[in-house]
Amino acid sequence: MEGFTLVLSLLSGVALFLFGMSLMGDGLKKTAGEKLEHILYQLTSTPLKGILLGTVVTAVIQSSSATTVMVVGFVNAGLMKVAQAIGIIMGANIGTSITGWVICLSYIDGTDGIAQLLSTATISAFVAVCGIIFKMFAKKEVFRSVGDIMLGFAILMTGMQTMSNAVAPLKSNESFVHALTMFSNPIMGILAGILFTAVLQSASASVGIMQALSVTGGITFATAFPITMGIGVGAACPVLLSSIGTNKNAKRTALIYLLNDLFGMVFWSISFYLVNAVVHFEFMDMVMNPVRIALLNTIFRVATILVLSPFVKGIEKLVFILIKDSPEDRKDQEDFDLLVERFLVSPSVAITQSQQAMNGMINKVRNNIVNSLELLKEYSDEKFNDIQEKENLIDKYEDKLGNYLMQLTGREMTAIQTTEVSRLLYTISDFERMGDHASNISKVAHELYQKQFVFTKEGSYEFGVLQDAVLDIMDLSMNAFISNDRKIAFRVEPLRELIGILCDEMKMNYVKRMQQGKYKLKQGVAFNDLITDLERISAHCSNVALVLIEMGHSEFDVHGYVKSVRERNDSGYAVCFEQYEEKYSINGHKKVKKEKVKKEESPKGKKNKTDIKKKK
Repeated sequence: MEGFTLVLSLLSGVALFLFGMSLMGDGLKKTAGEKLEHILYQLTSTPLKGILLGTVVTAVIQSSSATTVMVVGFVNAGLMKVAQAIGIIMGANIGTSITGWVICLSYIDGTDGIAQLLSTATISAFVAVCGIIFKMFAKKEVFRSVGDIMLGFAILMTGMQTMSNAVAPLKSNESFVHALTMFSNPIMGILAGILFTAVLQSASASVGIMQALSVTGGITFATAFPITMGIGVGAACPVLLSSIGTNKNAKRTALIYLLNDLFGMVFWSISFYLVNAVVHFEFMDMVMNPVRIALLNTIFRVATILVLSPFVKGIEKLVFILIKDSPEDRKDQEDFDLLVERFLVSPSVAITQSQQAMNGMINKVRNNIVNSLELLKEYSDEKFNDIQEKENLIDKYEDKLGNYLMQLTGREMTAIQTTEVSRLLYTISDFERMGDHASNISKVAHELYQKQFVFTKEGSYEFGVLQDAVLDIMDLSMNAFISNDRKIAFRVEPLRELIGILCDEMKMNYVKRMQQGKYKLKQGVAFNDLITDLERISAHCSNVALVLIEMGHSEFDVHGYVKSVRERNDSGYAVCFEQYEEKYSINGHKKVKKEKVKKEESPKGKKNKTDIKKKK
């Protein structure tokens, strides 16, 4: 029973310690989080700057994992390169050792006079009182965050004291002391450090527990050193988890965190124990205390980074070997490599290069739309994550192409070249928005899968018709753009008008089914979002086609074109619309078509087809 109480007390101390550290870290990030992120993004021009920056930031927010996760996010978004991230991650490994020194404050004790004022209990009580005052009575958010920092620090100190008090009786327990000697075996010690840290997901927590156990006098240098090496490797677990669902560069960045500590563990294991086998270090049996453990942790991490820092480029090459680019990834890079500044002096070459890169972007958009619609039929997390990754890439295409083309507009060009550049500039945002809607569709598919929402038989048929029509208009507009074919472009607007009619009918049908109890409100909202996204994709396809058509005119007015083509008796437009109407129809739309035929056959005032469709 006494053993159970001891274990329970130790676990409660660990819980308080972890909660206190989390609360303190969150408070620090709220107080200076945005500034720290801005600094991380800006000041990484050299590896040395990155190391210093990572050290300072991690010392401030008390979490190497949090720093690395931020960096993984930057790399995933394309805001930072893998090479820039290496230095910051190295610095984060050093900065996390500061927590061990903070923990040492919890071992300050005293019984009278000034020593009593500096005791852990006094410091914790004072900080806790100040923290709760800030938390409850401060009006500004920044002061409330300061209150969180203080409360977190007080809880962390209390947790450490609880752990220390729980293990204190073990000083005279021979079985416990004997168990600790098992970890003096380098392999056992390293495995123990990895396991503890992977479970706790915090290197600082593992060091804190080791510092608490050191008060028993059972931890020697021979035990502490291999555990410290294992702690660094185990701390990579939360970082690796954070890279799930990210792009390859973000995964490489997370892998760097693991490789740093893995290389450090291997290097020092081999070199230290080989030298010890010859020299037999006398300090191996030295009894460790909290301060010595904090010092060991800091020296080990600093020494590891000093050894690895000259090999930043080698580490970068290694992660690219371990996580290889696919042929598609290499094609993306080839597209970006086309947009070279030196080609700007020759507009004809630069325009050709831009068109090729734009074609690569269009294919990404096309694939994302198709994959997002397939996700509605058969959902998979892998395909969902791939769509989000490609969406980030499409945004990158827009940014690089837009900047490149804007630079090109400042050059001297012929009238034809100016038209070509304008065609690319006018349409690039439409293709990017199509990609956004593909991402939206994938997110709705994710919601439908999670909540197990399904279409009714009628709804499934209607959506299938709409989906086919949207895929058709997508292929028409994209093929027209790639081949610069105005004849194909003329076939887009009639289909766009029909898709608008289909969407209106489907939305009304969904409302009727909701009223009949066939759909719940949340289902109806999700399905309505799908229809809206598909309708917007068709609208952007129409914009692309209209740009191609109107670029041949002296005055660029797409809205004027749409208005005129619908108002005048355009037989080609009407015939094209009728063909699409035959191909893509749902039950409600067939009814409209029959009414239209009757009106045309009526002896009273014959009306042309365009006027009839306008009334619809």
